[in-house]
Amino acid sequence: MFEPPVQRLIDEFARLPGIGRKSAQRLTFHILNIDEVDATRLSDAILDMKARIRLCSQCFNMTAEELCSVCADLRRDPTVLCVVERAQDIAVIEGTNQFRGRYHVLGGSISPIEGIGPDELHMKELLARLDHEGVTEVIVATNPTVEGDMTAMYIARAIKPLGITVTRLASGLPVGGDLDYADEVTLGRALSGRQEL
Repeated sequence: MFEPPVQRLIDEFARLPGIGRKSAQRLTFHILNIDEVDATRLSDAILDMKARIRLCSQCFNMTAEELCSVCADLRRDPTVLCVVERAQDIAVIEGTNQFRGRYHVLGGSISPIEGIGPDELHMKELLARLDHEGVTEVIVATNPTVEGDMTAMYIARAIKPLGITVTRLASGLPVGGDLDYADEVTLGRALSGRQEL
């Protein structure tokens, strides 16, 4: 229907999460209509990000340095650790301006159907951080899904015997939803009203 280079870009955009065929077409034609300088700036930004971004050596957040900005911030409370599934969940929680601890990114959630168990996640690194960093509370901020709940229960069972308080975000987040779709007020209330697992 479209010329091959146009169709190729539509197909690539359509592979992105949350982008349907119509949105992919709109993005493609927007890029087709911008000047070459803007198109080059966009492609350079994508290539630069892919070349420079890596995982933080401590929490597995995305960073261009050895440590991410949260881990490198000495003003953060190292005794409270918030465990999230994905790096983008950190930005959502940070948007509430109510959490001043540190994070640990699991890299997903336990999902037996997809063959993802604790060994495929950053669970060992989480457990290693607890004693080393003097953590007294772990906030489990996994998504309120079956997999997120299973992951939260696994974390609670592994950590509670160590005498560390394990809490979970309070209700207010929709069941079956993702953190990145929650508004800051709802997520802020969930953080404030977290409960022990």
